[in-house]
Amino acid sequence: MAPYALTGTWALTRLVLLLFVIKIFILPGPDVTTDVSVIYQGWYEVLRTGTFPLDDVTWQYPPAAALPILFPALLPALDYTSAFFVLAAAADFVVFGLLQYAGLRSGRSLRGAWVWVVGVPLLGPTVYARYDIVVTAVAVAALLAGARHPRVMGVLVGFGAMLKVWPVLLLVGAVRRRAWAAAAVSAAAIAVVFAVSMPGAFAFLTFQRDRGTEVESLGSLVFHVAQQFGWEGQVLLNYGSVEFLGPGVDLVSTLALVLTAVSFGWLLLWRLCAKRFLTHTLADAAFVAVLMFTTTSRVISPQYMVWLVGLAAVCMCFRASRMTLPVGLVLIASFVTVLEFPIWFSHVVVSDGLGVTLLFVRNGLLVLATVTGAVALWRDTVSPPAPSLPVQPSRAKESLPSS
Repeated sequence: MAPYALTGTWALTRLVLLLFVIKIFILPGPDVTTDVSVIYQGWYEVLRTGTFPLDDVTWQYPPAAALPILFPALLPALDYTSAFFVLAAAADFVVFGLLQYAGLRSGRSLRGAWVWVVGVPLLGPTVYARYDIVVTAVAVAALLAGARHPRVMGVLVGFGAMLKVWPVLLLVGAVRRRAWAAAAVSAAAIAVVFAVSMPGAFAFLTFQRDRGTEVESLGSLVFHVAQQFGWEGQVLLNYGSVEFLGPGVDLVSTLALVLTAVSFGWLLLWRLCAKRFLTHTLADAAFVAVLMFTTTSRVISPQYMVWLVGLAAVCMCFRASRMTLPVGLVLIASFVTVLEFPIWFSHVVVSDGLGVTLLFVRNGLLVLATVTGAVALWRDTVSPPAPSLPVQPSRAKESLPSS
């Protein structure tokens, strides 16, 4: 009965999401679909001429990101935005199918599929209006393939990294060199193809370098509080996101990069100290790594949460995963995310009590999920296992006379 309930819930919740993105239903706040109808479609018009958007600082993605942006061309019967929503729904269905298939195998659980089915609608229609769901589908497929097919995992990780960089973190728990080698070859081959065939394939590196502190990030809380005491900076649309600009922003952005470097150092230390790599370790380590880099980033856009929901779902496919608490925290944070964007985003921008509270709660949940996830991963793979208690002889055996 469970698979039927899963499928029915997925179908119903995704129908509601589609009704939101095609504007039968409308959430309060900014229109989340303008990224598709304005920004993505603008990139599409440039990309189809054979070059990347060299003069557009909002293009901040690796070269393979051109593929999901160009996908609507394969559906000429639909307008651009409708075709893109079809792509998003298809990627969502692929993830659901993979998780359900994995959950039905021996020793696995359907909890992972349920996390995906419930987690995605908690984020609201933004999920279908960004190409991050496509990247998440590639990442989920890579992790599920990792245990038995390390080369397949590596190829998918390399492709994912060329879509949006972060999937390279999936390798942090990979113990087979074949996965690392396949990822490197895959990423290099894709990079060469785009570098040779389309000008500006790596212009995104400069644009990413020049970003500031986005108003939803962990570091932004400094300025949300500072505004209550007369901070003289501004909130402006900058590099494609709403960012703080003014005194102290460069310092906070630098500190965010330092936190990211510290996270990398912790992951390296964990990898050197880890003694036990179990069937679920690959997924657990990937989840913790992406949590760390998302939480410490200068930008925490709402669509980033779909990465975490996807990796959380893979963790929950394994009965022995230690990520139950962090996964629950991420699901709660997903619901708070849709409240701060788009529903009450205007309150976030003006740093009033409601907006600041929502950000403290959401980012606090992410910090708590990161810390508890890291502790659980360390205990599961590094700390010595708890000694087992000696088996006490039963009274019946004690009372038997010796022969």
